[in-house]
Amino acid sequence: MSTTLPPAKPRTATLARNTAETQIELSVNLDGTGKADVNTGVPFLDHMLTLLARHSLLDLTVAAKGDIAVDYHHTVEDVGIVLGTAIKEALGDKRGIRRYGFFILPMDESLARVALDLGNRPMLVYRVETANYMIRDFNVALVREFFQGLANNLGANVHILLEYGDEPHHIAEAIYKAFARALAEAVSLDPRQAGSLPSTKGLL
Repeated sequence: MSTTLPPAKPRTATLARNTAETQIELSVNLDGTGKADVNTGVPFLDHMLTLLARHSLLDLTVAAKGDIAVDYHHTVEDVGIVLGTAIKEALGDKRGIRRYGFFILPMDESLARVALDLGNRPMLVYRVETANYMIRDFNVALVREFFQGLANNLGANVHILLEYGDEPHHIAEAIYKAFARALAEAVSLDPRQAGSLPSTKGLL
């Protein structure tokens, strides 16, 4: 017996965002199987987005061109902005969703904790410290910029806490995977909701 209800209509979104710094096309399907087709020009970001799709089971397509000759900042941040906007659009009126998600994920010596609320109250709490921030030419500090853009535009309350960790690749990977698993829980449909909003206010 299934524990979730099928969506009443496809929970998908396709967006384009063009600025003087980046050009981004992105599609998302919240009820996918974790397929990813990602090309941002930032190899490490491609790796993290592929992990995010696989572990949240959303299908994700991203094509981005940015001013990476300057640095990766604008591309990383703007992809977060567009992804957050797309997930929000795909959620529609949010009827029937579980709304909250939580996951704690080990990645070798690193342990990351993520909790989120899709209640349209944007906030990022990001407590991550490491002695080494560089993964080849990618600065792990940009992970915060990605999730700030995502949280603001998704309208999500996102708490990311690194319990401990040393190797920066493991730290970033633990964060993205933990977020993906928490997101999968939050966007999933709860059959007991019977299509109602998970809020006493009647609006999310």
